[in-house]
Amino acid sequence: MKAVVYTRYGPPGVLRLIDVETPTPKDNEVLVKLRAVSLNASDWEVLRGKPLYSRMPGAFRPRYHILGSDIAGQVAAVGRNATRFQPGEDVFADILYYQKGGFAEYVCVLEKALGPMPAGMSYEQAAALPQAGAIALQGIRDNGQVRPGQQVLVNGGGGGAGTYAVQLAKLDGAEVTGVDNAEKLEFMRSLGADHVIDYTRDDVTRNGRSYDLILDLAGHHSVFAYQRSLATGGRYLYIGGSMATLLQALLVGPLLGKATGKKMRLLAVRLGAQGLAPLVELCQAGRIATVIDRRYPLSEVPEALRYLGEGHAKGKVAIIIE
Repeated sequence: MKAVVYTRYGPPGVLRLIDVETPTPKDNEVLVKLRAVSLNASDWEVLRGKPLYSRMPGAFRPRYHILGSDIAGQVAAVGRNATRFQPGEDVFADILYYQKGGFAEYVCVLEKALGPMPAGMSYEQAAALPQAGAIALQGIRDNGQVRPGQQVLVNGGGGGAGTYAVQLAKLDGAEVTGVDNAEKLEFMRSLGADHVIDYTRDDVTRNGRSYDLILDLAGHHSVFAYQRSLATGGRYLYIGGSMATLLQALLVGPLLGKATGKKMRLLAVRLGAQGLAPLVELCQAGRIATVIDRRYPLSEVPEALRYLGEGHAKGKVAIIIE
């Protein structure tokens, strides 16, 4: 089979499209013939080995050599103990914690990680959901607990998870501010954002406004700065960004929050297709839109990752596998 492989951390140029052996499913695995894979910030981070937390599986060289974690496709074969799915069924999954492997024609997936592809969705729409959808659903609803009339800030509102988060917050009655680069301002407005901020020109932590929830998908300010922008009783949830902000959110955030009457912490996202039912239903009802900005063939994974990593992607970027 064809697969996009890398053996060292670096820019997209370290990726190579080569022939590798098609995997054989173990007893509890399912072999999936891939049809679509969506890109996430985690792919860009683990490709380059930056920030440092992206090197946890391999400090000096990547342990797993095929990236790509949000997948959709058809069951091609099943292991001896895998009984939930049959060959030919459409499935989707997030395999971030299962050795990745999505930038290929086939991948073996633990049966428990798979979900049946939602009715009415295309392969690319299903592949766009898992990681970004889980972050948005848990950041806005499960942990963010957004209520009508609240002020919500989504930092990184023009990206994959941000696209879902802005729409969910508006659907739940919040007044939403989206933060991203200049080329995404109109896009965030189209999603329903009431206010948009270009982070390259304006420091959101110094605009004098306060928010009931800050969902931080691209954290680069200190937690002390974010604390300044939180209303009393507000919540700050860190999901992605610099190593310095991560460590502050982990070690300083809870103490600072307790001292100021605010909640500041990491968002420990529970990944997996099984927890996405509320978002899937909203997508099927047409109340939440999945936006695919660009589509690339498997041979152009390096170009797709470069487009994502340079901050151009509005919504999701998908790899279509013929």
